[in-house]
Amino acid sequence: MQELAKYFLAAKDEQAMQKLLRGLLTPNEVNEMGKRLQIFALLKEGVSQREIAKQLGVGIATVTRGSRALKELEEK
Repeated sequence: MQELAKYFLAAKDEQAMQKLLRGLLTPNEVNEMGKRLQIFALLKEGVSQREIAKQLGVGIATVTRGSRALKELEEK
């Protein structure tokens, strides 16, 4: 985890970060990360987990996992 954090911190700006992400992640992984961010945003808006799963075409377990991760982030 520490190496990954250092890798991302090496980006000086948004363009550099995009280059780092393209070098590290497959297009599918980028898409999945984007969905995770959408899940976070929709949860913060108060959208139900079932509605999020329906809107994004993901399983309810994926949304639930995202909900737990978001709660852990907000506790820190």
